[in-house]
Amino acid sequence: MNVLIIPEDSRKDKYILKPLFEFLLRSIGRPTARVRVCEDPVLGGVREALKSSRLSEIIRRHGGMTRIFILCVDRDGDLERRHRLRAIEQEFGTKHVFLAENAWEELETWVLAGLDLRDDWRWTDVRAEVHVKERYFDAVVKERRVGRAAGGGRKPLGEEAAHRIAAIRQKCPDDFDALARRLEAIVRH
Repeated sequence: MNVLIIPEDSRKDKYILKPLFEFLLRSIGRPTARVRVCEDPVLGGVREALKSSRLSEIIRRHGGMTRIFILCVDRDGDLERRHRLRAIEQEFGTKHVFLAENAWEELETWVLAGLDLRDDWRWTDVRAEVHVKERYFDAVVKERRVGRAAGGGRKPLGEEAAHRIAAIRQKCPDDFDALARRLEAIVRH
């Protein structure tokens, strides 16, 4: 089974999304699933990732070898983002398996959910922060001295977090776990 993850910007997001979805698929009984992150084209931001024309281009390019497409973007405080994502699913889900989800608030939140965080950080505060990347994720990168690693530290932290998929699902019920449950229902059929 081939799965293509479509990030808003693959240059850094691939280091988060690839390990998370590889481990997620293993955990739901698909250990041989081939997970790829769309890097051609590089969308370069959420505005481009939400354009039907850009998504059509990706589906045309990768549709013959992909069973499941998953669009993952940041919410960035946009309370209407999920409505747009559901409309995109309706548009593309008739010919392909196409799922779309926004991280609450940024993809880095999913990584933080799988890490042991500082004792003085409450998860509810991390989860509520719109600028979680700047406020929390960058602090973890600095404390762990992984800023020079691929993706500005995303590669080692994404890989570490992926080993704790159950924790990510538990701490991110409205986004990551919701997507995981929908994906699980699809792959089990």
